[in-house]
Amino acid sequence: MTQSHGATEHVDALVPSGLLHLAPGAAQPRLTPEGLAAVRLSWKDGHLLEPAPLPGHEPNPELMVLPRLVDAHVHLDKAFTWSEFPNLEGTYSGALAANLREHGTRTVERVVQRGERALQQAFQHGFRALRSHIDSGGEGADPSWEALLELQKRWCDRIELQFVALVPIAFWSSSEGERLAARVATAGGLLGGVVAPPYRAAETRRHLKALFELAERFCCGIDLHIDEADAAAGQGIRQLLKVFDRMPVSVPITCSHASSLALLGKTALRQIGDRMAAARFQVISLPLTNAWVLGRVPDVTPVLRPQAPIRQLQRCGVQVAVAGDNVADPWFPGGDFDPLSLISASVPITQLLPWQRLGLAPFTTSAASLLQLSWDGTLHAGAPADLIRIEAGSWSELLNRPPSRRILVNGHWISPDVG
Repeated sequence: MTQSHGATEHVDALVPSGLLHLAPGAAQPRLTPEGLAAVRLSWKDGHLLEPAPLPGHEPNPELMVLPRLVDAHVHLDKAFTWSEFPNLEGTYSGALAANLREHGTRTVERVVQRGERALQQAFQHGFRALRSHIDSGGEGADPSWEALLELQKRWCDRIELQFVALVPIAFWSSSEGERLAARVATAGGLLGGVVAPPYRAAETRRHLKALFELAERFCCGIDLHIDEADAAAGQGIRQLLKVFDRMPVSVPITCSHASSLALLGKTALRQIGDRMAAARFQVISLPLTNAWVLGRVPDVTPVLRPQAPIRQLQRCGVQVAVAGDNVADPWFPGGDFDPLSLISASVPITQLLPWQRLGLAPFTTSAASLLQLSWDGTLHAGAPADLIRIEAGSWSELLNRPPSRRILVNGHWISPDVG
Protein backbone atom coordinates (compact mmCIF):
# COMPACT_ATOMS: atom_id res chain seq x y z
CA MET A 1 0.00 0.00 0.00
CA THR A 2 1.56 3.30 -1.06
CA GLN A 3 0.81 6.47 0.81
CA SER A 4 0.35 9.64 -1.21
CA HIS A 5 2.30 12.67 -0.05
CA GLY A 6 0.48 14.67 2.60
CA ALA A 7 -2.24 12.08 3.26
CA THR A 8 -3.10 11.13 6.84
CA GLU A 9 -3.55 7.47 7.73
CA HIS A 10 -4.21 5.71 10.98
CA VAL A 11 -4.48 2.36 12.75
CA ASP A 12 -6.55 1.55 15.84
CA ALA A 13 -4.53 -0.76 18.03
CA LEU A 14 -3.33 -1.78 21.46
CA VAL A 15 0.02 -0.25 22.44
CA PRO A 16 2.19 -1.01 25.50
CA SER A 17 1.48 1.85 27.87
CA GLY A 18 5.17 2.15 28.73
CA LEU A 19 5.93 3.06 25.11
CA LEU A 20 3.11 5.62 24.81
CA HIS A 21 3.94 9.27 25.51
CA LEU A 22 0.95 11.60 25.46
CA ALA A 23 0.92 15.38 25.63
CA PRO A 24 0.56 16.87 29.14
CA GLY A 25 -3.09 17.00 30.14
CA ALA A 26 -4.21 14.63 27.37
CA ALA A 27 -7.01 12.18 28.05
CA GLN A 28 -5.71 8.82 29.19
CA PRO A 29 -6.60 5.69 27.22
CA ARG A 30 -8.20 2.65 28.79
CA LEU A 31 -5.85 -0.22 29.57
CA THR A 32 -6.17 -3.98 29.31
CA PRO A 33 -5.05 -6.12 32.26
CA GLU A 34 -1.70 -6.52 30.42
CA GLY A 35 -1.23 -2.74 30.35
CA LEU A 36 -2.03 -2.30 26.66
CA ALA A 37 -3.54 1.07 25.79
CA ALA A 38 -6.35 1.30 23.21
CA VAL A 39 -5.39 4.18 20.91
CA ARG A 40 -5.58 5.52 17.40
CA LEU A 41 -2.13 6.09 15.90
CA SER A 42 -2.19 8.51 12.98
CA TRP A 43 0.67 9.64 10.78
CA LYS A 44 1.40 12.13 8.04
CA ASP A 45 4.54 12.82 6.01
CA GLY A 46 6.45 10.05 7.78
CA HIS A 47 5.77 11.11 11.38
CA LEU A 48 3.22 10.23 14.01
CA LEU A 49 0.55 12.69 15.08
CA GLU A 50 -0.68 12.91 18.68
CA PRO A 51 -1.98 9.46 19.73
CA ALA A 52 -5.68 9.56 20.57
CA PRO A 53 -7.49 7.29 23.07
CA LEU A 54 -10.26 5.20 21.54
CA PRO A 55 -13.80 5.82 22.80
CA GLY A 56 -14.63 3.78 25.87
CA HIS A 57 -17.73 2.21 24.33
CA GLU A 58 -15.81 0.59 21.47
CA PRO A 59 -14.41 -2.94 21.81
CA ASN A 60 -10.64 -3.28 22.07
CA PRO A 61 -8.88 -3.70 18.72
CA GLU A 62 -7.59 -7.15 17.82
CA LEU A 63 -4.28 -5.58 16.78
CA MET A 64 -1.12 -4.68 18.67
CA VAL A 65 1.41 -2.08 17.54
CA LEU A 66 5.09 -1.88 18.48
CA PRO A 67 7.76 0.44 17.12
CA ARG A 68 10.14 -1.09 14.62
CA LEU A 69 12.69 -2.76 16.85
CA VAL A 70 16.43 -3.03 17.37
CA ASP A 71 18.84 -5.97 17.64
CA ALA A 72 21.88 -4.72 19.52
CA HIS A 73 24.12 -7.76 18.92
CA VAL A 74 24.24 -9.96 15.82
CA HIS A 75 26.90 -11.60 13.63
CA LEU A 76 26.02 -10.91 9.99
CA ASP A 77 29.37 -12.18 8.74
CA LYS A 78 28.79 -15.75 9.90
CA ALA A 79 24.98 -16.03 9.67
CA PHE A 80 23.57 -19.09 7.89
CA THR A 81 26.84 -21.06 7.99
CA TRP A 82 25.60 -23.94 10.18
CA SER A 83 24.87 -26.23 7.24
CA GLU A 84 28.51 -26.11 6.09
CA PHE A 85 30.12 -25.74 9.52
CA PRO A 86 27.87 -27.38 12.11
CA ASN A 87 28.68 -27.72 15.79
CA LEU A 88 26.88 -30.96 16.48
CA GLU A 89 28.14 -31.23 20.06
CA GLY A 90 26.63 -27.83 20.86
CA THR A 91 29.69 -26.81 22.90
CA TYR A 92 31.52 -23.51 23.19
CA SER A 93 34.79 -25.12 22.06
CA GLY A 94 33.06 -26.83 19.14
CA ALA A 95 31.52 -23.54 18.07
CA LEU A 96 34.86 -21.77 18.20
CA ALA A 97 36.61 -24.47 16.17
CA ALA A 98 33.90 -24.51 13.48
CA ASN A 99 33.86 -20.70 13.42
CA LEU A 100 37.61 -20.61 12.76
CA ARG A 101 37.30 -23.10 9.91
CA GLU A 102 34.49 -21.09 8.33
CA HIS A 103 36.39 -17.83 8.76
CA GLY A 104 39.14 -19.10 6.44
CA THR A 105 36.64 -19.70 3.63
CA ARG A 106 35.16 -16.22 3.49
CA THR A 107 34.95 -14.19 0.30
CA VAL A 108 33.24 -10.88 -0.33
CA GLU A 109 30.61 -12.64 -2.42
CA ARG A 110 29.77 -15.18 0.30
CA VAL A 111 29.46 -12.59 3.05
CA VAL A 112 27.38 -10.28 0.84
CA GLN A 113 25.03 -13.15 -0.02
CA ARG A 114 24.55 -14.14 3.62
CA GLY A 115 24.29 -10.55 4.78
CA GLU A 116 21.73 -9.67 2.12
CA ARG A 117 19.59 -12.63 3.17
CA ALA A 118 19.85 -11.61 6.83
CA LEU A 119 18.94 -7.98 6.16
CA GLN A 120 15.99 -8.91 3.97
CA GLN A 121 14.61 -11.04 6.80
CA ALA A 122 15.36 -8.43 9.45
CA PHE A 123 13.67 -5.66 7.45
CA GLN A 124 10.57 -7.67 6.58
CA HIS A 125 10.20 -8.86 10.17
CA GLY A 126 10.42 -5.36 11.66
CA PHE A 127 13.99 -4.44 12.64
CA ARG A 128 15.19 -0.89 12.03
CA ALA A 129 18.74 -1.15 13.39
CA LEU A 130 21.33 -3.87 13.96
CA ARG A 131 24.76 -3.86 15.57
CA SER A 132 26.91 -6.60 14.05
CA HIS A 133 30.22 -7.85 15.39
CA ILE A 134 32.68 -8.76 12.62
CA ASP A 135 35.47 -11.33 12.98
CA SER A 136 38.36 -8.95 12.36
CA GLY A 137 41.56 -10.98 12.61
CA GLY A 138 42.98 -13.39 10.03
CA GLU A 139 42.39 -13.91 6.33
CA GLY A 140 38.60 -13.65 6.48
CA ALA A 141 38.60 -10.16 8.02
CA ASP A 142 39.11 -8.03 4.91
CA PRO A 143 36.36 -9.66 2.81
CA SER A 144 34.00 -9.51 5.79
CA TRP A 145 34.50 -5.78 6.31
CA GLU A 146 34.37 -5.04 2.59
CA ALA A 147 31.13 -6.94 2.18
CA LEU A 148 29.37 -5.51 5.21
CA LEU A 149 30.41 -1.92 4.51
CA GLU A 150 28.92 -2.37 1.04
CA LEU A 151 25.70 -3.67 2.59
CA GLN A 152 25.67 -0.76 5.03
CA LYS A 153 25.56 1.65 2.09
CA ARG A 154 23.02 -0.45 0.21
CA TRP A 155 20.64 -0.63 3.18
CA CYS A 156 21.18 2.78 4.77
CA ASP A 157 17.63 4.04 4.07
CA ARG A 158 16.01 0.89 5.50
CA ILE A 159 18.14 -0.45 8.37
CA GLU A 160 20.82 1.36 10.37
CA LEU A 161 23.90 -0.85 10.68
CA GLN A 162 26.64 -0.51 13.27
CA PHE A 163 29.81 -2.61 13.23
CA VAL A 164 32.15 -3.84 15.95
CA ALA A 165 35.63 -5.22 15.32
CA LEU A 166 35.78 -8.59 17.09
CA VAL A 167 39.30 -9.85 17.88
CA PRO A 168 41.14 -11.55 20.75
CA ILE A 169 41.67 -8.87 23.39
CA ALA A 170 45.46 -9.18 23.03
CA PHE A 171 45.17 -7.94 19.44
CA TRP A 172 44.77 -4.34 20.63
CA SER A 173 48.27 -4.40 22.15
CA SER A 174 49.85 -5.03 18.74
CA SER A 175 50.77 -2.72 15.87
CA GLU A 176 48.06 -4.46 13.82
CA GLY A 177 45.59 -3.41 16.51
CA GLU A 178 46.40 0.26 16.03
CA ARG A 179 45.91 -0.03 12.27
CA LEU A 180 42.60 -1.83 12.75
CA ALA A 181 41.40 0.81 15.21
CA ALA A 182 42.12 3.54 12.67
CA ARG A 183 40.21 1.62 10.00
CA VAL A 184 37.26 1.01 12.31
CA ALA A 185 37.16 4.68 13.28
CA THR A 186 37.04 5.68 9.61
CA ALA A 187 34.05 3.35 9.20
CA GLY A 188 32.32 4.80 12.26
CA GLY A 189 32.54 1.48 14.11
CA LEU A 190 33.31 0.24 17.60
CA LEU A 191 36.21 -1.70 19.09
CA GLY A 192 35.46 -5.11 20.56
CA GLY A 193 37.18 -8.22 21.80
CA VAL A 194 36.82 -11.40 23.78
CA VAL A 195 37.48 -11.41 27.53
CA ALA A 196 36.81 -14.95 28.75
CA PRO A 197 38.49 -17.66 30.84
CA PRO A 198 41.19 -18.63 31.46
CA TYR A 199 42.02 -15.24 32.95
CA ARG A 200 45.53 -13.96 33.51
CA ALA A 201 44.59 -10.87 35.45
CA ALA A 202 47.64 -8.63 34.86
CA GLU A 203 47.85 -9.58 31.18
CA THR A 204 44.12 -9.00 30.68
CA ARG A 205 44.35 -5.55 32.27
CA ARG A 206 47.32 -4.66 30.07
CA HIS A 207 45.39 -5.51 26.91
CA LEU A 208 42.27 -3.70 28.15
CA LYS A 209 44.41 -0.62 28.84
CA ALA A 210 45.66 -0.72 25.23
CA LEU A 211 42.07 -1.03 24.04
CA PHE A 212 41.00 1.95 26.16
CA GLU A 213 43.84 4.07 24.81
CA LEU A 214 42.89 3.30 21.21
CA ALA A 215 39.18 3.81 21.82
CA GLU A 216 39.80 7.20 23.40
CA ARG A 217 42.28 8.29 20.74
CA PHE A 218 40.02 7.31 17.85
CA CYS A 219 36.70 8.15 19.59
CA CYS A 220 35.33 4.63 19.14
CA GLY A 221 32.85 3.03 21.49
CA ILE A 222 33.71 -0.32 23.09
CA ASP A 223 31.58 -3.47 22.96
CA LEU A 224 33.18 -6.57 24.47
CA HIS A 225 32.29 -10.26 24.49
CA ILE A 226 32.96 -10.57 28.20
CA ASP A 227 32.33 -13.29 30.77
CA GLU A 228 30.59 -15.53 28.24
CA ALA A 229 31.37 -18.45 30.50
CA ASP A 230 30.02 -20.89 33.06
CA ALA A 231 33.03 -20.46 35.38
CA ALA A 232 35.21 -17.71 36.91
CA ALA A 233 32.16 -15.68 37.89
CA GLY A 234 32.42 -12.07 36.74
CA GLN A 235 36.22 -12.10 36.57
CA GLY A 236 36.36 -10.38 33.20
CA ILE A 237 34.16 -7.49 34.32
CA ARG A 238 36.17 -7.19 37.53
CA GLN A 239 39.33 -6.64 35.47
CA LEU A 240 37.46 -4.20 33.23
CA LEU A 241 36.36 -2.19 36.26
CA LYS A 242 39.91 -2.11 37.64
CA VAL A 243 41.21 -0.67 34.37
CA PHE A 244 38.34 1.82 34.19
CA ASP A 245 38.98 2.98 37.75
CA ARG A 246 42.58 3.82 36.80
CA MET A 247 41.88 5.32 33.36
CA PRO A 248 38.21 6.19 32.82
CA VAL A 249 37.30 6.82 29.19
CA SER A 250 34.64 9.06 27.72
CA VAL A 251 33.39 6.55 25.13
CA PRO A 252 30.51 4.21 26.02
CA ILE A 253 31.42 0.71 27.21
CA THR A 254 29.12 -2.24 26.53
CA CYS A 255 29.48 -5.65 28.14
CA SER A 256 27.93 -8.25 25.85
CA HIS A 257 27.01 -11.62 27.39
CA ALA A 258 28.07 -11.03 31.05
CA SER A 259 26.75 -14.55 31.58
CA SER A 260 28.94 -15.68 34.45
CA LEU A 261 27.69 -12.82 36.64
CA ALA A 262 24.73 -15.10 37.34
CA LEU A 263 27.08 -17.38 39.30
CA LEU A 264 27.84 -14.67 41.88
CA GLY A 265 26.16 -14.57 45.25
CA LYS A 266 23.49 -11.95 45.89
CA THR A 267 25.73 -9.52 47.75
CA ALA A 268 28.66 -9.82 45.34
CA LEU A 269 26.36 -9.34 42.37
CA ARG A 270 24.83 -6.21 43.86
CA GLN A 271 28.28 -4.78 44.60
CA ILE A 272 29.57 -5.38 41.07
CA GLY A 273 26.28 -4.12 39.60
CA ASP A 274 26.58 -0.89 41.58
CA ARG A 275 30.14 -0.41 40.29
CA MET A 276 29.03 -1.07 36.72
CA ALA A 277 26.22 1.46 37.06
CA ALA A 278 28.61 4.07 38.46
CA ALA A 279 30.93 3.48 35.48
CA ARG A 280 27.92 3.63 33.13
CA PHE A 281 28.68 0.24 31.67
CA GLN A 282 25.87 -1.16 29.55
CA VAL A 283 24.99 -4.85 29.18
CA ILE A 284 23.61 -6.87 26.28
CA SER A 285 22.07 -10.18 27.34
CA LEU A 286 22.17 -12.96 24.74
CA PRO A 287 19.98 -15.66 26.24
CA LEU A 288 19.48 -17.93 23.23
CA THR A 289 23.13 -18.60 22.38
CA ASN A 290 24.15 -18.71 26.04
CA ALA A 291 21.40 -21.18 26.91
CA TRP A 292 22.64 -23.33 24.02
CA VAL A 293 26.42 -23.44 24.57
CA LEU A 294 27.02 -22.66 28.25
CA GLY A 295 26.76 -25.12 31.11
CA ARG A 296 26.61 -28.05 28.71
CA VAL A 297 27.65 -31.43 30.12
CA PRO A 298 27.34 -34.62 28.03
CA ASP A 299 24.18 -36.60 28.82
CA VAL A 300 23.07 -34.08 31.46
CA THR A 301 20.14 -31.69 31.31
CA PRO A 302 21.39 -28.40 32.79
CA VAL A 303 19.67 -27.03 35.88
CA LEU A 304 21.68 -23.81 35.77
CA ARG A 305 22.17 -21.86 32.56
CA PRO A 306 24.50 -18.88 33.02
CA GLN A 307 23.03 -15.71 31.56
CA ALA A 308 23.21 -12.02 32.29
CA PRO A 309 21.22 -11.34 35.48
CA ILE A 310 19.00 -8.74 33.83
CA ARG A 311 16.68 -7.78 36.66
CA GLN A 312 19.43 -7.57 39.27
CA LEU A 313 21.49 -5.31 36.99
CA GLN A 314 18.46 -3.15 36.22
CA ARG A 315 17.86 -2.66 39.94
CA CYS A 316 21.44 -1.40 40.23
CA GLY A 317 20.77 1.12 37.47
CA VAL A 318 22.56 -0.70 34.64
CA GLN A 319 20.94 -0.39 31.22
CA VAL A 320 20.37 -3.85 29.72
CA ALA A 321 19.28 -4.90 26.22
CA VAL A 322 18.35 -8.38 25.02
CA ALA A 323 19.64 -9.36 21.57
CA GLY A 324 19.57 -12.31 19.20
CA ASP A 325 23.31 -12.94 18.70
CA ASN A 326 23.75 -15.91 16.34
CA VAL A 327 21.51 -17.13 13.53
CA ALA A 328 22.08 -20.60 12.03
CA ASP A 329 25.84 -20.56 12.59
CA PRO A 330 28.17 -22.76 14.69
CA TRP A 331 27.19 -20.92 17.87
CA PHE A 332 23.43 -21.48 17.57
CA PRO A 333 21.52 -23.49 14.96
CA GLY A 334 18.25 -21.51 15.19
CA GLY A 335 17.17 -17.89 14.89
CA ASP A 336 15.71 -15.92 12.01
CA PHE A 337 16.31 -12.15 12.52
CA ASP A 338 12.75 -11.73 13.80
CA PRO A 339 12.16 -9.37 16.75
CA LEU A 340 8.89 -11.02 17.77
CA SER A 341 10.48 -14.47 17.75
CA LEU A 342 13.33 -13.05 19.84
CA ILE A 343 10.86 -11.78 22.43
CA SER A 344 8.84 -15.00 22.57
CA ALA A 345 11.96 -17.20 22.77
CA SER A 346 13.71 -15.03 25.37
CA VAL A 347 10.79 -14.52 27.75
CA PRO A 348 10.76 -18.08 29.17
CA ILE A 349 14.56 -18.12 29.56
CA THR A 350 14.85 -14.71 31.22
CA GLN A 351 11.41 -14.66 32.90
CA LEU A 352 11.01 -11.04 31.80
CA LEU A 353 7.42 -9.78 31.86
CA PRO A 354 6.87 -7.78 28.65
CA TRP A 355 3.77 -6.06 30.06
CA GLN A 356 6.03 -4.38 32.63
CA ARG A 357 8.16 -1.39 31.64
CA LEU A 358 11.46 -2.99 32.70
CA GLY A 359 10.44 -6.27 31.11
CA LEU A 360 9.85 -4.67 27.71
CA ALA A 361 12.65 -2.08 27.80
CA PRO A 362 15.46 -4.56 26.92
CA PHE A 363 13.77 -5.22 23.58
CA THR A 364 12.74 -1.60 22.89
CA THR A 365 13.90 1.61 24.56
CA SER A 366 17.04 0.26 26.25
CA ALA A 367 18.21 -1.40 23.03
CA ALA A 368 17.71 1.84 21.09
CA SER A 369 19.43 3.92 23.77
CA LEU A 370 22.37 1.53 23.97
CA LEU A 371 22.95 1.96 20.22
CA GLN A 372 22.58 5.74 20.66
CA LEU A 373 19.85 5.89 18.02
CA SER A 374 18.09 9.19 17.39
CA TRP A 375 14.70 7.67 18.32
CA ASP A 376 14.18 5.64 21.48
CA GLY A 377 11.11 3.84 20.13
CA THR A 378 8.47 5.60 22.21
CA LEU A 379 5.23 6.52 20.41
CA HIS A 380 4.41 10.23 20.51
CA ALA A 381 3.65 13.17 18.26
CA GLY A 382 6.61 13.74 15.93
CA ALA A 383 8.08 10.26 16.31
CA PRO A 384 8.92 8.38 13.10
CA ALA A 385 6.00 6.50 11.57
CA ASP A 386 7.96 3.25 11.85
CA LEU A 387 5.68 0.58 13.26
CA ILE A 388 4.98 -3.14 13.45
CA ARG A 389 1.24 -3.85 13.19
CA ILE A 390 0.67 -7.27 14.74
CA GLU A 391 -2.34 -9.56 14.39
CA ALA A 392 -2.69 -10.16 18.13
CA GLY A 393 -5.05 -8.76 20.73
CA SER A 394 -2.85 -9.48 23.75
CA TRP A 395 0.68 -10.31 24.81
CA SER A 396 -0.45 -13.89 25.27
CA GLU A 397 -1.54 -14.11 21.64
CA LEU A 398 1.74 -12.58 20.48
CA LEU A 399 3.74 -15.09 22.52
CA ASN A 400 1.78 -18.27 21.78
CA ARG A 401 2.00 -18.28 17.98
CA PRO A 402 4.05 -16.61 15.24
CA PRO A 403 1.83 -13.58 14.57
CA SER A 404 1.18 -12.09 11.16
CA ARG A 405 2.29 -8.51 10.85
CA ARG A 406 2.73 -5.56 8.54
CA ILE A 407 5.65 -3.17 8.69
CA LEU A 408 5.30 0.60 8.36
CA VAL A 409 8.48 2.43 7.34
CA ASN A 410 8.49 6.22 7.15
CA GLY A 411 4.71 6.16 6.81
CA HIS A 412 4.60 3.52 4.06
CA TRP A 413 3.52 -0.12 4.35
CA ILE A 414 6.39 -2.11 2.89
CA SER A 415 4.73 -5.46 2.24
CA PRO A 416 1.67 -7.62 2.75
CA ASP A 417 1.26 -9.50 6.02
CA VAL A 418 4.25 -11.66 6.98
CA GLY A 419 4.59 -14.19 9.78
